[in-house]
Amino acid sequence: MTRFVFKMPDLGEGTVEAEIVAWHTAPGAVVSEDQVIVEVMTDKAAVEVPAPVSGRVVSITGAPGDKVAVGSPLIVFETSAEPGADTPTAAPAVAPETVAPETVAPEAEAAAPAAGAGRAAAASDQGTGPARGARVMTSPANRRRAREAGIDLARIAGSGPGGRILRTDLPADTAAGGTATAVGTVAGGAASRAAGGELTSEIKVIGVRRLIAERMSEAKRTIPHFAYVEEVDVTELESLRQHLNTQLPPGAAALTYLPLIIPALVRALEAFPQCNVLHDAARGVLVRHRAVHVGVATQTPDGLKVPVVRNAQALDLWELAAAVRRVTERARSNQATREELTGSTITITSLGKLGGIASTPIINAPEVAIIGLNKAVERPVVRQGAVVVRRIMNLSSSFDHRFVDGYDAAAMIQALKELLEHPAAIFLPKAKVP
Repeated sequence: MTRFVFKMPDLGEGTVEAEIVAWHTAPGAVVSEDQVIVEVMTDKAAVEVPAPVSGRVVSITGAPGDKVAVGSPLIVFETSAEPGADTPTAAPAVAPETVAPETVAPEAEAAAPAAGAGRAAAASDQGTGPARGARVMTSPANRRRAREAGIDLARIAGSGPGGRILRTDLPADTAAGGTATAVGTVAGGAASRAAGGELTSEIKVIGVRRLIAERMSEAKRTIPHFAYVEEVDVTELESLRQHLNTQLPPGAAALTYLPLIIPALVRALEAFPQCNVLHDAARGVLVRHRAVHVGVATQTPDGLKVPVVRNAQALDLWELAAAVRRVTERARSNQATREELTGSTITITSLGKLGGIASTPIINAPEVAIIGLNKAVERPVVRQGAVVVRRIMNLSSSFDHRFVDGYDAAAMIQALKELLEHPAAIFLPKAKVP
């Protein structure tokens, strides 16, 4: 027997440390090579780290919420080896599985190490499910739900690509968050206790939720937001949308507002390129983009993510619709790569049916503008001296006032409003001066 010291791997992108989000093993547990042992979080992504060897876990370093430097001991294994090979060995960097990061994401809750050890022992006694050591593919959030419910994921048949376990594959009560824990117990990092006769929970802010908090605080603290709200008559846009949906083949996904609004935004940005900009604070420069890479804020089971539709200016209506569906579905299923979740130059956010009257969206730094879509509702308005019912949607926008003047911000939204109220203009070529 020999001891193998596995050090925190270099996860790339200049990472110098990573935060422990959740351990999937504990001292005394027996693991197999490539079995996920820990989930960590860098400033770029959540990463599932697999075991580099098979063996028994002797010790682990750090609790959920702790940060471990790259190259520092992370976990010690006891493995079978030739006599004389008893010197601790530093493990080489591995290629971990990158999980979708969260620009804006869920509560990352830690698992109790003792529970992990119990589940590891239970898994070794089961005679069904995948072969011992087989990789179970699922998201960190689903692993957390399974841990809290005491479910062995190896016994669940995944319905996702390659057998990946989706949230819908879990029992209904698990997917919904499970049952309440007893006073004084710890489940998923949420410690419940009686305080003055009232049941309370303490949830440690770690992982993706910590990253969200840091980025949101930084954006709100450093960016002077200029908010501008304008109402838009989308009656004609809705008529066009409904007409186009009647042309779709049976079973095809219905066209939403987004594929119609994105090309209108692209046209508006042609006249206001200062809104399609990234602020490089380190170099003190504004990077103006000709291409429009639209971030689409998407609510997922793991929290809010912002997948990117790249080169929106080069896509037609149906290509945009397909691209929006593709990136949002990949974000919701936790299959989006880091490249698909970064690089946007302007973001559109919407609360869908919960859109409300107005909102004050926070800019997705290093961008300088964000457009918020509120709920479209029919209401009476005065039109050409008569009261008529029209479909109205408010656009709630925020701009970085350091680089976008209030006048230009308002003018850009007015240009967008003009296009949305006369949707044929979205698709017409630019008028040429005689």
